[in-house]
Amino acid sequence: MKTIFCSALLLPFDGELHEGTHRTIGKFMLSARVHFSQLLKVIFLWCMFVPLVYAGAADYVYTTSIEQGERELGIKLGSAAPVDGLGQQVAGIGLGYGVTDHWFTELYLKREHTGGQRAILAEWENKWLFTEAGQYLLDLGMLAELELPLSGAAPWELRVGPLLQAEIGKFQLNGNLLFVRAFGMKDETGVPFSTNLASQWQIKYRWMPSLEFGMQGLGEFGKWDSWSQLAAQSHRMGPAIFGKIALGQRQTIKYNAAWLVGVSAAAPAHTLRGKIEYEF
Repeated sequence: MKTIFCSALLLPFDGELHEGTHRTIGKFMLSARVHFSQLLKVIFLWCMFVPLVYAGAADYVYTTSIEQGERELGIKLGSAAPVDGLGQQVAGIGLGYGVTDHWFTELYLKREHTGGQRAILAEWENKWLFTEAGQYLLDLGMLAELELPLSGAAPWELRVGPLLQAEIGKFQLNGNLLFVRAFGMKDETGVPFSTNLASQWQIKYRWMPSLEFGMQGLGEFGKWDSWSQLAAQSHRMGPAIFGKIALGQRQTIKYNAAWLVGVSAAAPAHTLRGKIEYEF
């Protein structure tokens, strides 16, 4: 007698699935989809009516992973400890699509709240993979992300930069350099816009599909060609968890979350961020 593991159920398996087993799996899958649908509704309503967001609090590390034909409904959340007396929170909901094996595009709707200022923003993210996944030691990709305000006084923002990813045994390593440029309406500080440099890195250990763990780091250096003093730079790092739960028929739930601690004076003392995706 063998066994088959299916979404946290350990079921007997002797070469074929019996009718009762089919019914058990079917009930479990239906229950999982119903509960996830309810979760999406609750989080969506929370995003729409709770005061939200500070740009950066929900930032996540971009990867080069792209799958043609894959659609995903994603929710990202973030909350950072106050900096200069301003509380920082963020939440957004988006829909993405793998157009080809080398191009992924996604649209997000976000609400932001920094101190007493709020804004609704739209975000259009595009990722390209220039190499075949796993063909070389490093997978090379590129990010282009445009953020535009739908309300409030937030400026437009463009992020562009290379994405690097490597697989070494059970470890996945990521490192990104992003050039960030704001334009349009001036922000609340009134400081002239410049092209700034940001970094992202991630180390992930693939323990099991449903639970992986590692570290993440996010940095902001100031102007790309004239970095700020270290005390004025923002650097955060901390532990992260990841996972992927299969629901069958190409449907999965993916999640990742991190607790980032500020390691420079200008960074929030603590940032809690997370992202959950329903892929279908």
